[in-house]
Amino acid sequence: MSTDDTVLVRSVQASDFSEWAGLYREYREFYALSPDERIVERVWSWINDGAHEVNAFVASTGDRLVGLAHYRRFARPSTGSVGIFLDDLYTSPNTRGSGVGRALLSELSSLADGEGSSVVRWITAEDNTRARRLYDSTATSTKWVTYDLKPGSL
Repeated sequence: MSTDDTVLVRSVQASDFSEWAGLYREYREFYALSPDERIVERVWSWINDGAHEVNAFVASTGDRLVGLAHYRRFARPSTGSVGIFLDDLYTSPNTRGSGVGRALLSELSSLADGEGSSVVRWITAEDNTRARRLYDSTATSTKWVTYDLKPGSL
């Protein structure tokens, strides 16, 4: 990506499927998730179902998609407010460090501000050092530790 390329962020459109799916497959590979086209199709159907909680922004430069952000709103009973949870943020490897991730976060921040949301929250892998440099420069790391409980395990 050259310095003259402008990053544009917008809501995902039905015509984005092929490029979005390529980025989402790369995201899954980055996190060592097994390739599974059923998951790609399922997440795409969620994004395109206005009644489903998952939404998506995509970032483009020129005529190609270079990033994605999947997000959803969540209730915060402790504050009596609603926040936005960023589930997935991914930028194509050849555009990292060029402002794509920051542009996606900026769009989420603007959305949250416009809706009166109390926070934009996300988690990332501890060893995702490149992304964490961006996150540390744009957000506050919290003291909270994340746990996953396997359904039916107790």
